[in-house]
Amino acid sequence: MHRRRRTALAVSVALLGAGPLLTACGSEAHPGAAAVVGGDRIAVSALQSQVKDVRTAQQASPQAAQLIKNTGQLSRAKLHGLIFDKVLDRAAADAGVTVSRKELQEARAAMAQQAGGAKAFADMLLQQRGLAPDQIDDAVREQVQLTKLAAATGADLGTPQGQAAVTKTLAAASKALRIDVNPRYGTWDDKAIQLTDYQAPWLSQVTKTKPDQPEQDAAVTG
Repeated sequence: MHRRRRTALAVSVALLGAGPLLTACGSEAHPGAAAVVGGDRIAVSALQSQVKDVRTAQQASPQAAQLIKNTGQLSRAKLHGLIFDKVLDRAAADAGVTVSRKELQEARAAMAQQAGGAKAFADMLLQQRGLAPDQIDDAVREQVQLTKLAAATGADLGTPQGQAAVTKTLAAASKALRIDVNPRYGTWDDKAIQLTDYQAPWLSQVTKTKPDQPEQDAAVTG
């Protein structure tokens, strides 16, 4: 049992630390919305707020210039994350999966310990995933949900078959939500569970990540 927990933890930390970053702008079909998921709007202002938090954290780092350069596509990465969280919430709810505050606290503490402490964990997530300190709880919650969803559906995230099974579950939830993305950000692919032309950082990036392809942020407007 302990070995299984360590394996799940390692997968979770790998998931949290993986992935390239992307960007885009505005809406015409849904003014002020970056996307509409299950009838709920993801406001451009919410996206802007997430990007601003990351930029503020990056600017306070000794590696500020390099961090900002490596996350030139940050806005799009944040939109992907906001949509993916809603898809995961739907899949988890359909499977009867919930995450308690205690589970979240324990998972964050364990991941931080494995990363070498809370500061090292926060620094790693800022550098590798473009996460500001106030975004860490949501990211940890995502990984706990994903692990519990896999368990609830009898899938093993450590195997290609298990990953394919979870992907299928998420794809079904994604399709049910009828996701409509502002065309300036691209379109949402239900099967791949990601924005088009975007390498999502979850399952496909666990063991191997591709170098970022920096671009300058597009202006984010309503």
